[in-house]
Amino acid sequence: MSRALYEWLWQQEFWLPPGITWEDMQESEGIRYPQPRHLLLSIPFAFILIVIRCAFERAIALPLCSKLGVRDKQRPRAQPNPVLEAFYSTCCKKPGEGDLTSLAKQCDLPVRRVERWFRHRRNTDRPSLSKKFCEACWRFLFYIIAFFTGLAVLYDKPWLWDHRECWTGYPQQPLLPSLFWYYLLELSFYCSLVFTLPFDVKRKDFKVQIIHHAATIFLISFSYCANYIRIGTLVLVIHDASDCFLEPTKIFNYMKWKKTCDSLFMIFSAVFLISRLVVYPYTVLYNTYYYSMEIFQPFSGYYFVNALLITLQLLHVFWSCLIIRMLYKFILQGTMDKDMRSDTEESDKDEEREKVREKEKNGITCFSSVTSNNYIQRNGSESLNNRTHLTNGHVKER
Repeated sequence: MSRALYEWLWQQEFWLPPGITWEDMQESEGIRYPQPRHLLLSIPFAFILIVIRCAFERAIALPLCSKLGVRDKQRPRAQPNPVLEAFYSTCCKKPGEGDLTSLAKQCDLPVRRVERWFRHRRNTDRPSLSKKFCEACWRFLFYIIAFFTGLAVLYDKPWLWDHRECWTGYPQQPLLPSLFWYYLLELSFYCSLVFTLPFDVKRKDFKVQIIHHAATIFLISFSYCANYIRIGTLVLVIHDASDCFLEPTKIFNYMKWKKTCDSLFMIFSAVFLISRLVVYPYTVLYNTYYYSMEIFQPFSGYYFVNALLITLQLLHVFWSCLIIRMLYKFILQGTMDKDMRSDTEESDKDEEREKVREKEKNGITCFSSVTSNNYIQRNGSESLNNRTHLTNGHVKER
């Protein structure tokens, strides 16, 4: 069974162009080709990156966070309540009105207090500002290193300047040591992101992030096995270019440096939109779809790698829409809006504002504030009318 699965998975008709067999890809003296077993090294390297990340965040990023004045908000903690905690853990983190009423009866508490308990409990689970800061610092460090490593590896390679060179001699293109280590670095990093997903800051596009990481890992792995390394290195450099500006934008946002944050956001937006919507389609998609046909005929691996690249492009379009929306609000308001992928923290004031809005929509006014203000104004006017100010400064009642 395993033997049949192995033969089916590695059939040469899927991985290699017509006329090329696995025997043609065998290593010889002085010539090395990518081997699938090399990818197993990414797993231990991913754990090494996780260890380096933990050490970096604890020894460098966290002290830097406090020195730069990034402070966590003081969040009120939810009072211990076994019934509410059980419902929160097993059923729902944001119960509806019916569940709130039922839970209030079980705990013998007012509904408003139960609602406040869930709000405080949700805020407790939200990541702190220092955690976001440390995570952004780590990613910024890696993207800077990866981007300049990619430039150092590719600046003297012919396919960086002439994209048709990506297919010269394909698939019998020798594997250079610099390309191997660059590929291993990127693959290990994205594997580490998958391993730490349950512990990292969760944003509203969490599911999209999973799709992105999975597509990236599959793309890197498949491109290595099928020796699409030249086109793969272009994909990696293009992605790292904009990410180098995204993470410092977050860092300055956490530091409340609004002008610097806004400036970096504008630079990031320009680099992202140009690199992902212009450079990537021409340099990568057009390259793999048309230029490759000058060398070989379409085969299964050709369609599969193009499907992965198009999946990444669809994700680029999704994130570009979010960025354009933020740019639109920036132009209207004059300041950068919050990251729409982030989950905002709830507060008691937010609840009160929502209730006031609901009352106003229903035509109900806040009687207490209105009547109290009218009472004060009426009594104040009456008291002034009942008094006469004499010239000597004394007040006499009428």
